[in-house]
Amino acid sequence: MFEKAILETAGYTRAIHSISRNFGSTQIQRGAATLFFVNHEGYALTCKHVAQWLSQADQINQKYTSFLQQGKDLSGGQRSSLAKKLGLKADTVSETRITFVDCVDQIKNMRFFLHPEFDLALIKFEGFDKTLFNNVPKFKKEDSEISPGAMLCRLGFPFPEFSNYQLNAQSQSLEWTKTGAMRSPRFPIEGMLTRFLGNQNGKIYGMEMSTPGLRGQSGGPLFDSSGKVCGMQSRTKHLHLGFDIEDKEIVAHGKTKKINNYAFIHLGECIHVSVIKEFMRTNGVSFEES
Repeated sequence: MFEKAILETAGYTRAIHSISRNFGSTQIQRGAATLFFVNHEGYALTCKHVAQWLSQADQINQKYTSFLQQGKDLSGGQRSSLAKKLGLKADTVSETRITFVDCVDQIKNMRFFLHPEFDLALIKFEGFDKTLFNNVPKFKKEDSEISPGAMLCRLGFPFPEFSNYQLNAQSQSLEWTKTGAMRSPRFPIEGMLTRFLGNQNGKIYGMEMSTPGLRGQSGGPLFDSSGKVCGMQSRTKHLHLGFDIEDKEIVAHGKTKKINNYAFIHLGECIHVSVIKEFMRTNGVSFEES
């Protein structure tokens, strides 16, 4: 049903990879998010919470860089005092490195445009000579054609399986390497449009899906079987079903056990294409409709 649409959408949908670690830890945590380009001028869409996460990475790294520079010739006790002064703790992220996979050949600057109300943002890549994506999306022209009951699909990168990174023991910093897997496989997930989402003024801004958007798919496109973009994955909510089981006796592997279970349904929420198009027009960003 979505075979051709997924191939088309994959041409402009890209992964954001991140590596991070807590202060003093050698354990590296991998993360991922998604964006998709809307034109060849370097404009891409993603979630506002993803854009805020990206902008916070510089602040985190500046603090850690300051610690390395100031603490170079200090004793252990003095370094601990400096870390406390800078707010660096063992249970907080002290270093984050981010890379944009197969987006443009080089990035000299990025600008962020955040929607004032909804979980939507534009990123403008600047200073590149060549784009590394293959095509651009066509956004659904007739919003009224999108109705509850429609089967739609999302595409993103929820499973960070890349391995091209390391902790450089000499510099005490995370870094990307030229060895290891540089990419994670894309992952589509389909679902039925169940309900529209509205704000306090009754404006429809989103769509609820019968299946969850997976962690890491935030910022990925929502599209129909013809490949037309109908929205963007934003978040997943968890609704309590009320089918609770408490102290239920079952037999598992030949043994009697008592179990508790509290059932939830996980529903994806997507930003509606009408809000996306309105936001791009407000910011003078060109895009194609069909």
